Amino acid sequence: MWVTFGVLALFFGAVIWILQKSFKVDQNFSDYAVGGRSFGPWYQTMSFLNTWYPGATFTAFGGLAAGVGVISYSLLIYSLLMVVLMYPMATRVWLWGKRFDLTTQSSLFSLRYQSRGIGVLTAVIGIISGLPWLILGMQALGSMFHALSFGSLSFRESVTLGVAVIVVRQFWTIRMGMRGVVISDMFQGIVAYGGGGLMIGGVIAWLVYKHGIHFSSLKESMFLLPGRDAPQGPLYMFSLIFCGMIGGWCWSSIFIRLFTADSVRSVKKAAMLSMPWSILFSCGLFLLCMLASALPDVAAHPDDVWFTVMREAGGPLLLGLAGVCVLAASMGNIDGAIQAVGAMLANDIFAFDSNRGHVQQLVVAKSGMALLTVLSAWLACSTLPSLFSLAMLSFQGVIQLAVPLMLGIFWRRGTNTGAMVGLTVGFFTACTLEFHYRGNVPWAYGLSSGLIGLAINFTVYVACAYLFPLSAKERARIDTLFDSTSSEGRPLVSSELPESAVGHLAK
Repeated sequence: MWVTFGVLALFFGAVIWILQKSFKVDQNFSDYAVGGRSFGPWYQTMSFLNTWYPGATFTAFGGLAAGVGVISYSLLIYSLLMVVLMYPMATRVWLWGKRFDLTTQSSLFSLRYQSRGIGVLTAVIGIISGLPWLILGMQALGSMFHALSFGSLSFRESVTLGVAVIVVRQFWTIRMGMRGVVISDMFQGIVAYGGGGLMIGGVIAWLVYKHGIHFSSLKESMFLLPGRDAPQGPLYMFSLIFCGMIGGWCWSSIFIRLFTADSVRSVKKAAMLSMPWSILFSCGLFLLCMLASALPDVAAHPDDVWFTVMREAGGPLLLGLAGVCVLAASMGNIDGAIQAVGAMLANDIFAFDSNRGHVQQLVVAKSGMALLTVLSAWLACSTLPSLFSLAMLSFQGVIQLAVPLMLGIFWRRGTNTGAMVGLTVGFFTACTLEFHYRGNVPWAYGLSSGLIGLAINFTVYVACAYLFPLSAKERARIDTLFDSTSSEGRPLVSSELPESAVGHLAK
């Protein structure tokens, strides 16, 4: 334990030192909420990876690879598709964010539909949906501390210790806002996916050359995917990948990363850089866990594969480094989620005027982040029945944001009525089906409750666009908004826009 906990303490101390050295007084709320839109492509890349691949990737998805096999690669597939989607979104989202000082995902909704109501609704959905995943992220650290203590700490004691570490880390998140999150993401990402990737490669070699484990050593079932005759339904894999692809940009903590970039070019370059990092890391991790399933200890407890194989391969030192990877990945995800909630509370729900309420915005944002930290820490240390089911319920609900978000960015005819009604109906449908059928709707041929809700959401949105079309004034505003970005991604200056249109947009 001196070795494992000592390695972890050195890493945590390094993170705090980096944050202390990089502290900078924020000039306004945008500085606090989106880091002054000042980060280049490498910061963007690591920030995305550190938020999208949390510590549960090593534990939960690693356990899936060890227990079931290649279906775990679905994470890589929809992650790459999600990054592809990032490329066409970049120009319009970043330029709107820069021009109109957008600081949250919900503020983009408010701008596009010229409605504070849609901003409040999406912020509430985002906050409620993210809470179960935040708690699960904190509890995942309990598994890490339990493994690093070699079973000396009970699981409850381990969870309490993990929560305590995150609570201490939140002091700097609350103090520095998004700037601190992105800067620490850079270091944590290099450690988790760079250093972790090197460890993965070395342990794969150890499994192959010392234990003689190859693909032929594994059960045939490890290489099977749910197909046409699968009990889940023939469309199960499609539903899994499609929901994962569009669902990623529905999380406010992911979406806000687009606003922290210093240019459209940085966002697009980050999309390209994220692909090879995702491929190398995910393929290596899942290959390692699949091969490790041939070890008796892993076969008996596949969920513990990451810590078990690292302990057997390198003893306490490698086990401690494995814990560092999980902690590094977990902190990026948890920090981003808490920061996004604080920004939405100040900017969208209470909606202070950023020109006159800078101090009030900061107070509300920091207070909200502190309260969320305390609440999630308390819940993480409590016994909550069906927490994972609640998390899946929230995911099926939050992906309903994809319809007004994606269509709102790429289609001019969408209306506030369609966005509000479609989102409400889709969210209610998805949550009702998920609550009733617990993840497997028997008559849907493998489609998830969230995808069924999305279909209804999309239908309502499009129908409202034609049944209740935009007024002439609103159509002019939308045209001006869309035309305010050129095909090359260059923002049109005010002199290139009609004077009345500039006034409408400013308002």
